[in-house]
Amino acid sequence: MLEEGTGSKAPRSLLLGTDMAENQRQIAQFSQKDAQAFPKYEAFMNRLASAVDPLLDAAPVDMEAFRRGSLLQRLRALSTLAPLLQAGRILGAQLPQYYQVLTAPITKVLDQWFESEPLKATLATDAVIGAMTSPHTPGSGYVLLHHVMGGLEGMPGAWGYVQGGMGALSDAIASSATAHGASIFTGKTVAQVQVSSGGRVRGVVLQDGSEVRSKVVLSNAAPQTTFLKLTPKEWLPEEFTQRISQLDIRSPVTKINVAVNRLPDFLAAPNAPRGQPLPHHQCSIHLNCEDTHLLHQAFEDAMDGRPSHRPMIELCIPSSLDPTLAPPGCHVVSLFTQYTPYTLAGGQVWDEQERNAYADKVFDCIEAYAPGFKGSVVGRDILTPPDLERIFGLPGGNIFHGAMALDQLYFARPTPLHPGHRCPLPGLYLCGSGAHPGGGVMGAAGRNAAHVVLEDLKSL
Repeated sequence: MLEEGTGSKAPRSLLLGTDMAENQRQIAQFSQKDAQAFPKYEAFMNRLASAVDPLLDAAPVDMEAFRRGSLLQRLRALSTLAPLLQAGRILGAQLPQYYQVLTAPITKVLDQWFESEPLKATLATDAVIGAMTSPHTPGSGYVLLHHVMGGLEGMPGAWGYVQGGMGALSDAIASSATAHGASIFTGKTVAQVQVSSGGRVRGVVLQDGSEVRSKVVLSNAAPQTTFLKLTPKEWLPEEFTQRISQLDIRSPVTKINVAVNRLPDFLAAPNAPRGQPLPHHQCSIHLNCEDTHLLHQAFEDAMDGRPSHRPMIELCIPSSLDPTLAPPGCHVVSLFTQYTPYTLAGGQVWDEQERNAYADKVFDCIEAYAPGFKGSVVGRDILTPPDLERIFGLPGGNIFHGAMALDQLYFARPTPLHPGHRCPLPGLYLCGSGAHPGGGVMGAAGRNAAHVVLEDLKSL
């Protein structure tokens, strides 16, 4: 933390982990009252997560079946109500309080629990990460919940690194798929979804002109890519494509990948004598997050078309846990920064000069917390929102394929007209982050889509 008016006092930090007693000790640096309230807050949020989590692993309520389906389809659709009913049962009489968490600005929720800004800002970062929203934006509480749900190896809310880097996860999925008979073709760009004269999907045409025939096509591309670029528009209702074109895809994120020749040495938590990673190096490190006002000001800068003057920085060092990612003594640092607008004010574009100017600003900020950081850098890769769109096919650079706002979730993802995984064109399905339940490395959208397709194949 960078704190003004502390004189010669040593810099402070806030380290939160799985040990509740240690968490309370850390929080007590700033507020004894907050230290006492924190376990109750965690229990409150964990209860909400346990209620909502099952909704992620099931397709949304099938409203179309209830409206127009046969009697059998309506009876089957009743099962989609089960997770909603279960959530209501878990939340019980506290449902109004939990409703506020989902719909209110996260600052309002956290103000009811805590008094210290460092704790509130630390928690609030999960409510805005990857989202073009401020902690003062209504509905930002759901984004926080989305990031604390789930778990890892039986530990609720836990996150983890993939040994070998994120590509190792893709390799593992591919290996499992091929072991079950799947054929995977890489470097084969899809040009268009093929549609029969009867108005049903019959496969895809690749950019090289070859055809792949299939009764069903699942698209992991974003909704705007799937429906506005790859699907012949004559087979989709105009109202549907209009809704898709109006999706909020704004992204505040610029990702900077950095190679360094030594671990960052933070003033508030100096390195070990031999330079081995310490617990804080193996965490998600948040900088420029001393209070929620800083986060809001960073957001306001972007809304004016300017990269944040003091960007919110989430710094991770995966090589501190996985030494295979870097040579001995060296490390890779992942910087998830915001807020950066897709379109800059005054007609400026994200050229090399603008990219480097922003990255230099981020590095200057890190240098204030960890002197010597800039001197340790041996390479960097800067990915602004337009870069993320161009390289990874993310419209607007949005890592979630669309805003994780209440008006684009559950019943309304990707649109209220066709929520879930089916679309107006029979045989075409969404299975990526643009479908329910949204973004995150969890595979829920694909799993849910697979179940929907398997059900539909029974009637083909």
